Formats: sequence, structure tokens, C-alpha cells
Amino acid sequence: MKNLLLVIIMTMAFACQEAKKPVELNYSKADFESTVNGKETTLFTLENANGMIVTLTNYGAKIVSVIVPDKDGNMADVTQGFKSIEEYKTLDAGQGAVVGPYANRIGNAQFELNGEVYHLEVNNHKANLHSGKNSFYRQVYDAKQIDTEDGQAVEMTLLSADGASGFPGNKEVKVTYTLTNNNELKIDYQATTDKACPFNLTNHVYFNLKGEGNGNILDHIVVIDADSTTEVVNNELIPTGKIVSIKGTDMDFTSPHAVGERIESEMPAIAVAGGYDHNYILNKDQEAGELTFCASVYEPVSGRYLEVFTTEPAVQFYTGNFLNGSLTGRSGKKYEHRYGLCLETQHYPDSPNHPNFPNTVLEPGDTLKSTTIFKFSVKD
Repeated sequence: MKNLLLVIIMTMAFACQEAKKPVELNYSKADFESTVNGKETTLFTLENANGMIVTLTNYGAKIVSVIVPDKDGNMADVTQGFKSIEEYKTLDAGQGAVVGPYANRIGNAQFELNGEVYHLEVNNHKANLHSGKNSFYRQVYDAKQIDTEDGQAVEMTLLSADGASGFPGNKEVKVTYTLTNNNELKIDYQATTDKACPFNLTNHVYFNLKGEGNGNILDHIVVIDADSTTEVVNNELIPTGKIVSIKGTDMDFTSPHAVGERIESEMPAIAVAGGYDHNYILNKDQEAGELTFCASVYEPVSGRYLEVFTTEPAVQFYTGNFLNGSLTGRSGKKYEHRYGLCLETQHYPDSPNHPNFPNTVLEPGDTLKSTTIFKFSVKD
């Protein structure tokens, strides 16, 4: 009788699981098959043993979708983005993109290296942001899907010519996305150059653990393992060069806080940024390149929980302050103010102009290697 009852319970549990509807993508591979700058674009789909799905495009090496369960097993896409190459070309190219060669801001849109001054595009106040409007996130990578010991993966490579976007050196970049059976999306970056060049690679994926377009992220509970930041004093958000403590302030996320709890703070650094848009210096050896815990995000209604691990020394925490409803995502919902957050693992902004910051210059003969892991799970 006991065994029969166990079989009935197991059958009912299985039936409940079967009743969960999988996410139906409102785009197909055909929507991503196009030609940009003479190169073919496409869509790749990775799936693990748990049913987690990640879709990627080689246009800008972008994360298109990350589909994960909530605490009840309901699947949802938890990243922002669009449903075709045409939309990625004409709308915000930064959504889910690999940013480079230098992510974040470079003050006065210039830097000096080995006695030569390099002038960059001015596209954010007086600064250069994310290497300019035609940088890595608008380039088509050569790409192939592969199987690895850790799971299904896509390997993407890009050749960036000397002088492209104003940066020196013929640069070769490889980005490998791997989906593991531990529900980890692992991003491995690698780069070489034949001339010294500042490098700061990251991914600009926007997360909303409620599901794409399903309201703001003010209830998301965040932890960031960082006691300090690079000081900024105005809305241009260019570091002054000083490293300052944020312990005990409204920027301190070393203990859990909801994003919206202090986002309207009168603290000058938050006020000038219109929310959180700051470089958090992780509590680790800044030069070692060790893979360590960076941050976590928990959404209490869905129970979805995201952990971030990185070899990078810092993370730019951004709370969608410039989202204003002008973008409509792939589900047909507008991306309103603070509908997504970013955890951009990276080196410090404007490092080429601050010798006291960790070095970002990649020399010929050396190889840049960096890893970031986004790990998904659920909590009650």
C-alpha cells in the first residue's frame, strides 16, 4: 500500500511538471539570418539537461534570451532584447552585447599610450562610451557551435583592424559562451593584439528576474562584494582617480538590499547618476585574475536567484536609469524606466588615463583571458 501511494504521488508530481508550459519563443532562427557588412548573421540555441535555454547571435556576440524556471517551475526569459537582426541593428545595439575593445567611459574621448595620443568618438557628454557607436557590438563575429566537457557552447571570433574605432593594433578576440548543467552561463573572453592597446571587455546584458518586460527591478534584492568605488562627482560619471569607501553608505550592497530601497538617495554619487551606475571595486586581489564571487540578485516573487562570479576586479552596477519606454522588447512590452539591471564585470572606467588603476593595456605577445559566470537557481 505504501509503495502504491508513493507511485501515485510520484505520478502526480510528474504530471504537474508536465503541465508547466514551456516558453514559446516569438522569433526563429530565420529572423536572425541576414547579412551585415558583407557577413552572415545567425542564431544559436543552447539547452542543458534541466531545460534551461540560452539563445545567442553572432551580431555583436549578443545574448538574446536566457530562459530559466521560477520556484514553481514556470519558465521565463529573464533578459532584455529584440526578436530580429533588423531590430538589433536599428534599436539599442548594447542589449546583451559584448562591449569592446574598451567598455565603459574614457574621459575626454582620448588617451595617451607610448607617447601617442589616440582620439576616440565623443558619444557621451565629452567622453567616449563603450568604444563608440560602431564598436564590437555592431560587428559580426565568425561563430560555431561546439560541444565541451562543461556543456553546449558557441565560440565566436572577431578580427578588429588597427585604428578601428580609434584603437591601435590588429586585434583578435574570441568569446566563448558555455551553458552548463549547473544552470551556469559561462563567458570566456580571450584577446591578442599586435600593438599595445587598452582592453576592457564585458557583456552588457540586462536582467529582469520577473521576466522580460514584466515591470521594474526595484524589488530585486542585490548583494555586491565591494567596499569601495571609483569616485565620480558629476553626471558625466568619469572617475576623478580617487578610490573611496562606500561602507555604510547608500551605495553599500555588502548586505542584501532591494534596488529601490535607496535608489532615490540624496547621496551625491547616486543623485548625479540618477540611480546606480557605478564601478564597484570587488573585495579581492585586483591584479590576480582569480575567479571569485562578485554579486547576487534575488527576485522574491518568482524566487529566481542569480549569482555572478568573475576574474575581473570590478563590476559596473547599472539600474536601467536611461530606459524610458522608447524601446519595445521582443514580447511587445516597452522597456520603461528601471525595467532591467546590468552587472557588467570589468576593469575600471577611464583606466588608460589613471596610472593608479589596475592596468588594462594589452601588449603584443600577451593574451588577455577573462571569465564571468552567471549562475541561475531558485530560493523560497
